[in-house]
Amino acid sequence: MTAPATASALPAQTDAVVIGAGPVGLFQVFQLGLQGLSAHVIDALPQPGGQCAELYGDKPIYDIPAIAACTGHDLTERLCAQIAPFAPAWHLGQQVDTVAALDQGGFLVVTARGTRLHARCVFIASGVGAFMPRQLKLPGLEAFEGRQLHYHLDDNTSLAGRHIVIYGGGESAVRQAIACALAPEAIRAARITLLHRRDVFDAAPKQLDELQALRAAGRIQVAIGMPGRVVQQQGRLTALELTNPEGQAVELPLDMLLVRLGLVPRLGPIADWGLQLERKQLVVDGATFATSTPGIYAVGDAITYPGKRKLIVSGFHEATLAAFGAAEWLAGTRLPLEYTTSSERLQTLLGRRG
Repeated sequence: MTAPATASALPAQTDAVVIGAGPVGLFQVFQLGLQGLSAHVIDALPQPGGQCAELYGDKPIYDIPAIAACTGHDLTERLCAQIAPFAPAWHLGQQVDTVAALDQGGFLVVTARGTRLHARCVFIASGVGAFMPRQLKLPGLEAFEGRQLHYHLDDNTSLAGRHIVIYGGGESAVRQAIACALAPEAIRAARITLLHRRDVFDAAPKQLDELQALRAAGRIQVAIGMPGRVVQQQGRLTALELTNPEGQAVELPLDMLLVRLGLVPRLGPIADWGLQLERKQLVVDGATFATSTPGIYAVGDAITYPGKRKLIVSGFHEATLAAFGAAEWLAGTRLPLEYTTSSERLQTLLGRRG
């Protein structure tokens, strides 16, 4: 924790801030909702799902209770539908910079983009760290970030008339190239090139079939080579110089470069919040999942305690106990156990009673 702070502006008020929108963070929102606690959700990625959706988006998961098999995307969609009755506020594409105790009680949570929240309690569900885009390291390239260099695109970004180069050979790069090629004509790029070091892509068979069809139709071009340097004219990025498989230097013209090289976890500012850590993991009470700072809880792959197992189903258990722990800490008393099958209050919260 940083030193106690006093909010200078008026931050949004909420019962809880959940840091991390992976499966465990999403289920944390559900369990908080059953306790009558509102939540704001913050994640460094521009969409919910976390590692599960990014790394296992189209791969099968077999150990979710009562679901024989589902993909990471399926699980994310199911969890988002489950928490919809509680209407959490979303702050995606943002990383939390500071969590500071306030003199008047609660915590001031501030993101790198300036979002300010006053929460009665905080839940860290950040997994092994905030998943950040793996960057392309070329001299001079960083200067174009946010203008011609991007690591993700908003759905409504207009690429009309531009030559966009998508660099990467994994599922996210293939999916992005397909999405760009299938965008409405009014915002579709004039030319789409998928750049990879070899003409082999790692994606689901359905995506690879779709990519091949779009290549055959001339809607996606493929360039093979390794970027070596940037080419710029009058302050604008105009091309990448590649080394092709024959060892020759060739230029690939572009108007916009979208890098999709996967994600890397980074513990980030959590290490500076004064919470007890053990081997870069948060130490928690295995009964309430409280951290060393009262009012801050942690669940999922971010934590350690005796017997900890890094499984989604374990994280769901942790989120349940953490919600009970926080609700009782805020109420100052032990709360009765209610069941969704019989509690009118819970059924009302879930929108099951008119």
